[in-house]
Amino acid sequence: MRKPIFITLMALLAVVLYSCDDYETYAEQKEKEKNHINDFIKDQGINVISKATFEANGQTTDTAKNEFVLFEDKGVYMQIVRKGEGEMMEPGDRGVFMARYLEYNIADGDTISGNLYASIPDKFTCERKGDTFSASFTQGYMYGIYGSAVPSGWLVPFSYITPGRPNDKAAKVRLIVPHGEGTSTAAQYVYPTYYEITYIPERQ
Repeated sequence: MRKPIFITLMALLAVVLYSCDDYETYAEQKEKEKNHINDFIKDQGINVISKATFEANGQTTDTAKNEFVLFEDKGVYMQIVRKGEGEMMEPGDRGVFMARYLEYNIADGDTISGNLYASIPDKFTCERKGDTFSASFTQGYMYGIYGSAVPSGWLVPFSYITPGRPNDKAAKVRLIVPHGEGTSTAAQYVYPTYYEITYIPERQ
């Protein structure tokens, strides 16, 4: 009887060791995410500029050079395609915005969601207190998939854009958002996301 027990124990040990080898630590997941972002930047021919350069250039990014500014404290990369022809949110302001967007999983190389051709855009309320922005979805695909929480990465542009109405006066940005600034699902599975977003105030 001892031999079958020994064989069973060895088989169980092998399964445990295999499972341990297959397990990724959070540090390993973050390193993989970083590599996915770097590969995406290289594949897309993105020219990364510093925040200092961005500020020196009047808080603009040159789309002809495919520039994205890196905010190192958040790990978010942003390209301003169009600042908009409206007004910047000031401390104490609160507004309602509509958004047309595309959401792309950089790790999987696949589109997750988007509403570019939907009849109804996503909508969210946004409030500024000092230099801090907070927002909640009230309708749309993002609301249906992830709930009311607006990803922190979506709010980074609000310090630099002036969304206006109608569509040709709206603000448009492109973002590379790491998991910590992304949706709850991105945070759970540690993957980076690419967004193209147009912000339009509900009222001007």
